[in-house]
Amino acid sequence: MESKRVVVVDALNMFIRAYIVNPSMSTNGNPVGGILGFMGILRKLIRETKADQVVICWDGPGGSLKRREVVKEYKLGRKPIRKNYEVDGMDEQSERENKIWQQQLLLEIINEMPMVQLMLSNVEADDIISYITRHPAYDGWQKVVVSSDKDFIQLLADDTVLLRPIQKKVYTRKTVIDDYGISPQNFVAARAIAGDPSDNLAGVPRAGLTTIAKRMPFLAEQKDHNLDDINAYCEEQAENNKIKFFQNVCENYELVKTNYKIMNLLPPSISPQGKSKLDYAVDNFEFSLNATALRTISITNGFAHFDWSELIASMRRIIDNNK
Repeated sequence: MESKRVVVVDALNMFIRAYIVNPSMSTNGNPVGGILGFMGILRKLIRETKADQVVICWDGPGGSLKRREVVKEYKLGRKPIRKNYEVDGMDEQSERENKIWQQQLLLEIINEMPMVQLMLSNVEADDIISYITRHPAYDGWQKVVVSSDKDFIQLLADDTVLLRPIQKKVYTRKTVIDDYGISPQNFVAARAIAGDPSDNLAGVPRAGLTTIAKRMPFLAEQKDHNLDDINAYCEEQAENNKIKFFQNVCENYELVKTNYKIMNLLPPSISPQGKSKLDYAVDNFEFSLNATALRTISITNGFAHFDWSELIASMRRIIDNNK
């Protein structure tokens, strides 16, 4: 019998990509590309994965604060997110307000559908997704994490894959090793060395993932190599071979350890109380659909033209599969 499948969505990541590229306007004259693009991607995801459940995970208010206590520059300095440039006539403040409005309306829409929607104050979606992929409710299930964020490569397992919808790429343990020469178990360590400019995390100079894989071929092994062992190897190579790469890693070992603490999602950074809230939401979720409310929201907000028929049919199938 084929395993059930849960699709776990990095919601803000998917919304932002839809918001940037989709120029759709409502009949009320408001940009709604983030909403319609998100729902369009979701419709395709459910169709192609034949999902039995969908879990939508959002960054909570203050989600970055815990990691910013470790690195105060974490995620600072990011450029403002801009909508599709085909949409004209909005100043920066109006655009910011529209983006918030679209996100809030999207939350309302999802609440009318049989999809688990999760958010915790002071917790990032990354940690929620990590927790859900290991949740007992989904033991024996296939997990499909949906995000363009490479941070989730570390979560890959025999029952867990990463789908990057924009890149149209599915990562498994094997494809990660084929593409990067680094196994998922060691991907956090490698990225801790390389840094992550998108999160404003500096890395070791001249140490990209390609160079790391070349200089440390053992990272392709499907076994954990902890940072102390990696550093000991670098110290030995720096002393014996005088290769600058290894010297740079040793000289920046404190930076590497700090990056690792920020990037590591196993275990997720969630309090016991937060985990209890997630457990309750997953274990007690009622699978219901309010198709009338969906159509009313569409009409009221000027996108009555959106075709809900396929999504509604998929939602009814999900309800049937969870009776």
